[in-house]
Amino acid sequence: MNTTIKLSLFTTLLLNTNLIANETLEPITITTATKTMQDIQNVTSNTEVITAEEIKERGYTTVTEALNSLAGVSFTSQGGVGQTTAVRLNGFNPENTLVLIDGIRYNDITSPSGASFENLMVTNIERIEVIKGAQSGVWGADAMGGVINIITKRAKKGINFQASQEFGSFNSLTTHTAGSYKNDDFYLQASQSRTDTKGITAQAPKNENIEQFEDDGYKNTTTNLKAGLAINATNKIDIVHTIIEADTQYDVTDPNDTLSHSQSKSTLSQANFNHIDSFNELNIFAKQTTFDRDTFSPYGNGSFEGDVKEYGVTSTIAYRNSDFLLVGGDYKTFAHKNAIDKSYNNQALFITNSNIFEGIFQGKTIISESLRQDNYKQFDNKTTGKIGLKQSYGFLDGLSTSINYGTAYNVPTLNELYTPFYGNTSLTPETDKSLDMTIQYNDLTLTYFDNKIKNMIDYDRVTYQNINTEGTSKIKGYTVAYNTTLFDEVAIGANYTNLDAKDKDGQDLKRRPKESIKLAIDYYGIERVHLGVNGEYLGKRDDLRFNPDYTTTDVDTGKYTIANFTANYAVDKHLSFYGKVENITDKYYQTVEGYATSPRAVYAGMRLTY
Repeated sequence: MNTTIKLSLFTTLLLNTNLIANETLEPITITTATKTMQDIQNVTSNTEVITAEEIKERGYTTVTEALNSLAGVSFTSQGGVGQTTAVRLNGFNPENTLVLIDGIRYNDITSPSGASFENLMVTNIERIEVIKGAQSGVWGADAMGGVINIITKRAKKGINFQASQEFGSFNSLTTHTAGSYKNDDFYLQASQSRTDTKGITAQAPKNENIEQFEDDGYKNTTTNLKAGLAINATNKIDIVHTIIEADTQYDVTDPNDTLSHSQSKSTLSQANFNHIDSFNELNIFAKQTTFDRDTFSPYGNGSFEGDVKEYGVTSTIAYRNSDFLLVGGDYKTFAHKNAIDKSYNNQALFITNSNIFEGIFQGKTIISESLRQDNYKQFDNKTTGKIGLKQSYGFLDGLSTSINYGTAYNVPTLNELYTPFYGNTSLTPETDKSLDMTIQYNDLTLTYFDNKIKNMIDYDRVTYQNINTEGTSKIKGYTVAYNTTLFDEVAIGANYTNLDAKDKDGQDLKRRPKESIKLAIDYYGIERVHLGVNGEYLGKRDDLRFNPDYTTTDVDTGKYTIANFTANYAVDKHLSFYGKVENITDKYYQTVEGYATSPRAVYAGMRLTY
């Protein structure tokens, strides 16, 4: 078996099980759990990482596809590639998950639905860090269900160049180029990917042949720029700038709607000053995200402009052998600049402490605590926190347990507060109490989670307004994950999720599958070749059908199985070819009632690296 392929395979498996059992592998470090670089073994939170190697070998096109491989993650999409997409962590609403790109906020302040996952492609991603459960004690509002941090690729020593191109069904073409230079004093990096597809119809009545309707195309251009300068041995500056531009055709009420389309541009920027001395590591940062969306349809046009500005400082103080204390503060402003013309600001102080103790139960004990105070101009001040405990057991190699408890909250967006007709200025923040427990033994991981949410923000179909639902909604369930290798040639990854998500009246929350089973099998027994099959069975999922008389009917959009095939061939270390077949069996299904999904689709491409 090729050594490089074996290493990438083992790394992916070990990441997914949060266990580094092979001493020859470099330690896996993440930043999202505590806002500082930390070995994943020493993270108490329920954490998973998707690597660039896994993205490449599984043939993922979008971030949504990659995230959907994880236990506890589900999604719904209102059409094919580029159409409105919602990703849910452990059953939470999409707006309850804080989404970051290189640590910069991507949640759209002008939208009620959080981050625009439909515009996130995978071509320049180093890894995706997913932290589940209440994270407001670290990150503040919007992190009630967890945090997803998309880390883009970093410059490597010397001159480097990468290029790839993919073509396939629906006249789809994706082109990616990237180049970088790095020495001991500075680095420069630039990448750009372009996706253009004729697509499929966005809307389609269930069981209707989608080919009879007009296609809704999609174009995406994503540009990422990075630069860094080492001022001296202890001080450096890093700059990140990402631009995501999209042009999407969609349907309002008619599958043959040829006029409706939207144009959007999201710009994420950060400048960070880093200082390291014998006492602490200091980061002083400024971040800004701007959102600019325009919609055009026969029913009227819309313009949405907003931005989020963030300024802050963190200081990480190491003590004893592996312990640290992080203290910091930040100031954020949220603004919706056009028709609504409203804004609010937030000031916060936070602290996180982590300790490692050796010898308890002949193993290692890790304890972490976080506390955060947020002051909003628009809402009451809020203190949130979390505490985590992780224990490994030396008397049984491979066994570990962890438990996390946290409080969290989610503030209404300016859109939810002030949008004409739908807005409600009386909205108050949602709050959550979150518990998760994990037991892991070698390749097997079992996690239980339990959340109690008060004042959940919802849409009232009687008053046509956003409201707080009085009472407590409950989201709980468990996941089982198994990842292993056989004979150094076959990798197997499987997970099962069981979800019980109910509102205050005990009714099932919509668009959340009650259970899912995901399986991936990768074969490396042929030199330079990787063959893989992955798929998912999705159980009962409740949705609503909107009738012409303005009534609704309960429907089930679940109970189906989807399978995909991928193949990779490495000519040498510089050149590789790949192909993939999505929805092998040409299964007809819908994730949202009345919206189409892709039939069988075939893609092929090549990658060049120097």
